Amino acid sequence: MITFYLKDDFIKLGQVLKASGLCESGVDAKYDIINGEVTVNGEVEERRGRKIVSGDVIEYKGDKVVVKKKGDE
Repeated sequence: MITFYLKDDFIKLGQVLKASGLCESGVDAKYDIINGEVTVNGEVEERRGRKIVSGDVIEYKGDKVVVKKKGDE
């Protein structure tokens, strides 16, 4: 499990996949999202621009990313 800490109030889904190292590029993230390979909070998400906020859980190819705001525990 990977913990990703937000710098702002939200980040876009494609950016999380790239920033957490799960995708090598934004293009890879785009196509994997469009192809239904990513879930957010247990539901398939096909919008790479989906706003991800603290508390969201992203699953991608067997990896889980928990999103938190700095200071949240």
